[in-house]
Amino acid sequence: MAKYALYAELKPKPGKEAEIEAFLKQGAEMAKDEKGTVTWYGFKEDNGTYGVFDTFDDEAGRDAHLNGEIAKALFAVADEYFSEAPKIHKIALLAEKL
Repeated sequence: MAKYALYAELKPKPGKEAEIEAFLKQGAEMAKDEKGTVTWYGFKEDNGTYGVFDTFDDEAGRDAHLNGEIAKALFAVADEYFSEAPKIHKIALLAEKL
């Protein structure tokens, strides 16, 4: 079971929804090249907030992701796409159902 996760909360600027959704689809493709990333999900909440949830087996994988190409791309578009800076939450996973 993966033990570590990240949740990125992304609040869109009005009119940027299509760009954010395209960015998240591109992020999923980029995550395929990250050996330390176990799962990667881009999503939209009912309230219009977007997010990313991804999991890792160890802290090294999570750190590599936080310093990797997806994170760099996210912060490169943050001012253009989001109404506030992305909030990144580090999570410890405690249980799982497969």
